Amino acid sequence: MKIIERVLNSHAVMTATLTAIISSLSFVPVWAQNEVADDDNDEDEDEIVVVDEEGNEEEIEFPESMGVYLDSLMTLYMAKTYLSTDNDCKTADENPVFSKEEYMSRLHRMPTIIEMPWSEVVQACIDRYTVKSRRQVSYLLGACNFYMPFFEEALEAYQLPLELKYLPIIESALNPSAVSHAGAAGLWQFMPSAGKAYGLEMNTLVDERRDPVKSSWAAARLLRDLYNLFGDWHLAIAAYNCGPENINKAIRRAGGEKDYWKIYSYLPRETRGYVPAFIAANYVMTYYCEHNICPMQTQLPVKTDTVMLDRNVTFQQISSVCGFSIDMLRSLNPQYRRDIVPGATALSSLRLPVGDVTRFIDLQDSVYASTDGAFDKRVEVAVEEKVITTTKPGKKGRKGRAARYARKSSGGKGGGHSVTVRNGDTLSAIAKRNGTTVSKLKKLNGLKGNTIRAGKKLRVK
Repeated sequence: MKIIERVLNSHAVMTATLTAIISSLSFVPVWAQNEVADDDNDEDEDEIVVVDEEGNEEEIEFPESMGVYLDSLMTLYMAKTYLSTDNDCKTADENPVFSKEEYMSRLHRMPTIIEMPWSEVVQACIDRYTVKSRRQVSYLLGACNFYMPFFEEALEAYQLPLELKYLPIIESALNPSAVSHAGAAGLWQFMPSAGKAYGLEMNTLVDERRDPVKSSWAAARLLRDLYNLFGDWHLAIAAYNCGPENINKAIRRAGGEKDYWKIYSYLPRETRGYVPAFIAANYVMTYYCEHNICPMQTQLPVKTDTVMLDRNVTFQQISSVCGFSIDMLRSLNPQYRRDIVPGATALSSLRLPVGDVTRFIDLQDSVYASTDGAFDKRVEVAVEEKVITTTKPGKKGRKGRAARYARKSSGGKGGGHSVTVRNGDTLSAIAKRNGTTVSKLKKLNGLKGNTIRAGKKLRVK
C-alpha cells in the first residue's frame, strides 16, 4: 500500500485516500456468507435472542468461527499432534454463575487500550464460549501457543493494541485452513481482493492468506489503516468485518454519530454481534480459570526453519524420499493449496522442523529426481495435419479452390502430374511419396492451410 504510506503526514489527504482504497476492497460480512438452510425447525445454533433489562428482544448472529470453525479446530494436525488433556487440571466441569457487576468489573480490569464494556450481547457471547463451547475453548487456549507469537510480533511492529491478537479467534477459531462460503480464507479471513491489496499472493497453487506469518503482517497493516480512517477501535474492528462503506452508511443514518454502540442498530446483523464477540474472546482468554475451563496441555512443536526451493516439488515426493508426514508438511506450509511447492515459478519457502532441514538438504537431489506425475506437462506440441472428409457418399463434391487454381495455372490444360487425395492422407505424406515439400504443394495448389479433402486432385509437379 505505497499510496497510503505517502500520505500519512496529512490527515485530511490520508483520510480521503484511505477511504478510496479500503472501500474498493471486497469485504463480505459473515452474515452474508453463511445462508445455510436448517434441516429442521430448531433454533439456529448461530443465532440467539437477547432480552435487555427493559424486556426488548434482539436477535443476533454469532460469527461463523463460534460454530463450525471451533469444531474443525479439534481435527487439525497441530491440535491432534501437540494438544492433550491436562490431567493435572482438576476443576468442576460446570460454569459458575456470576453477577452482572462481576462481569463488568472483570472486563474493566483487563489491561487493554480498546474499551471492553459489558452489554447483554457481550454477555450472550461470553455465555456461548463458557457454556456451549467449553471444550472448544480448551483447544483454543492450547492452540494460542502456536500462533500468538506471530500475531504479537506483527501487531507490535505497527504499535497496535495487543488485544487485537484475539481477532483471529472470532475470524477463524485459529484454523489457518478455514475458508468461508464467500471465499475469505486463513487465520485472518482475508477476501481475495483485500489479500492482494495487502501483498498476499494468490493463484492456483499458492494462497498466502493461509500463511500465518505473512497474513498476520497484512492484517496488522489493514487494521492500522482502518483505525487511521475512523479514529476508533470499535469502528475499525467492525469495518474489518463488514467494510468501511457499511460503517459510513451506519454513521450517516445515525446522524453522524461515530460511536459503535450508537450506530449499533444501523449495522448489518452479524456485525452487531462481531465487536461483542471480540470482547467476549478477550474475556474468556483472560478469565477461563474462573469458569472452570482447563486449557489443553501444549507440547510445543520443535523449532522450525525454512529452506528455499528453486524447483517444483510435491509433498508426496518429499514424503516418499525423506519419510516426512504429509500432514506435517501441510500443517507447516498451509499456503500451498495443492501440496505443490512451485519453486520453478519463483523462489519458494518450505518450512520444516529444524531437525529435518538437514535431512532434506542431504536428500534433495533424490527428491527432485523422483516424480509422481504432477509436473508431466507438455512444453511443446505438434499439430497433426488430418484429412477432413466432407463429401457425402454417393454425391459428387464441388470443385474446390485448389482445382480451380490448378486449371488456371496450367492455362486450362492438363499439364503437370496430379494425384488423388486418399482417406488418411496428409500434405506431408503426399509430399514425401512424390519427392516434394509441403510448401511446394501449397504453392502449386494455391493452399493457405493444411486441410485437404479426400477425393480431390492435387498437383505434385
